[in-house]
Amino acid sequence: MTLTAQIAKHFRQIHFGGNWTSVNLKETLTDTDWQQATMKVLSFNTIAALVYHMNYYVSEVMKVQKGEPLQAHDKFSFDCPPIESQEDWNKLLDKTWADAENFADLVEQLPEDKLWETFTAEKYGNYYKNLHGIIEHAHYHLGQIVLIKKLQLEMRTDYSIK
Repeated sequence: MTLTAQIAKHFRQIHFGGNWTSVNLKETLTDTDWQQATMKVLSFNTIAALVYHMNYYVSEVMKVQKGEPLQAHDKFSFDCPPIESQEDWNKLLDKTWADAENFADLVEQLPEDKLWETFTAEKYGNYYKNLHGIIEHAHYHLGQIVLIKKLQLEMRTDYSIK
């Protein structure tokens, strides 16, 4: 297996399962409805905002993989569109799953020597660092989602917790 195929596999596993942590985004969100996804718990981001945020960077890096300039800005990474129905939530999830597959496909197609090239600018390091950064970022926020869901379960009867 090539290194790029292994990175793509690792990326897919955080989204769809099979990683060594035994936790993945799709399974974690399977029983999450739009109300739970948008429920504010204390000062934490909502689950919907975290899903959007995770996928924001996947989408932006995917554009770079397709030859477009990097246009990501941290200030926009939590600009989740309003989730006001199950349909809105499903739309966000569908985009997340489709982008994850497309991203992994593009990573698999990268020649291995591309991994060591600069990713758009010296300050961002190389492709290898950025691809692994996307995976690390997903694990970090997946952990937050798991904890938020546990808190919500503890507070199940009150969806208006501030």
